Amino acid sequence: MSTPSTYADAHTPMIHSCWYIAGLVHEFSRELQQRFLLGKSVLMYLSTDGKPVLLQNRCAHRSFPLHHGRLEEDNVVCMYHGLKYNPQGACIHAPMIDRPAPHAKLHRYPTVVRGPLVWAWMGDPALANEAEIPATDWLADDGWVSGSGYVHVKANYVGLQENLLDLTHFSYLHAGNIGTPEWVNSPFEVTIEAKRVRVLRQLRNAPPPKIYAVAMGLTHRDKVHRVSDAWFQSPAMNVAYTHIEDVAAAADEKRKYHVNILHLITPETQHSMHYWAFISRDFALEDAGVSKWLTDSVMQAFNEDREALEWIDEMDTQEGRPAQVEASFSSDRGSLAMRKILQQLATSESA
Repeated sequence: MSTPSTYADAHTPMIHSCWYIAGLVHEFSRELQQRFLLGKSVLMYLSTDGKPVLLQNRCAHRSFPLHHGRLEEDNVVCMYHGLKYNPQGACIHAPMIDRPAPHAKLHRYPTVVRGPLVWAWMGDPALANEAEIPATDWLADDGWVSGSGYVHVKANYVGLQENLLDLTHFSYLHAGNIGTPEWVNSPFEVTIEAKRVRVLRQLRNAPPPKIYAVAMGLTHRDKVHRVSDAWFQSPAMNVAYTHIEDVAAAADEKRKYHVNILHLITPETQHSMHYWAFISRDFALEDAGVSKWLTDSVMQAFNEDREALEWIDEMDTQEGRPAQVEASFSSDRGSLAMRKILQQLATSESA
């Protein structure tokens, strides 16, 4: 077993060289808004041509919070001394000298829109590579329908990333919803691919969990095949591909069902985070009742996760790191591999 410093934890510095979700497209508007991302106050707005803009929220002159300023077309005007900034962060007019001020420049965060998501690069802009944005193609696929939700979590994001790969907690924290008694001991495989981690868990000939039994009309079945294919894709994203097979389906009945649960995580501070979720399916596309059931059930589970993680973070904040090394089990292999990757990324940034 490696030493504790090998693994990221709640005290590991946040990783900036990564594409994170700044918000959803519909959250951007012609009103100036503030959002904290990785400990930075960021100014959000929509340009007149419909493009999201993310800028440093502190005026370069005397740190006035620019979300208390005003928009003039695509430009932001500071309401303290009147400096005007364009969407690239350049000061195009400083009233006290009656001309542009090149030295008074705001940091601009590169943004990319992919479907309903606005991705932002929080590190050195020169290192931003759009090819590194994880794929979420199904969100724009006509063969899928999605519900979504948001949770603000007052805990460190490393714990949430671990939670999303540690599926044994389903049987306890989410009992009667996503979890079943049989799931905790279901066979699993862990695969590490570069900076990604996969935990593939399969359970055959067991009762379906309530969340899927109701959504798929399988409450009368006592045996299905269930697969959870969970991927840590980046510090900002985890996605679980769920497959349910109704092994008793008749020839004229649907046999296979697919649900993708997308987790999008952006640290707000060292001890808080933004957490967006998309719950997508390839069946009952027109059934609003199924959409509501799945979204409500998943968000119930997410809020149970939030509560647990906040309790853990509170304990860590009050007592600090545990004096002894935390016990781990074979079921933790995936989450420990993920934490090692996060630690390596954080270490390489600080080098």
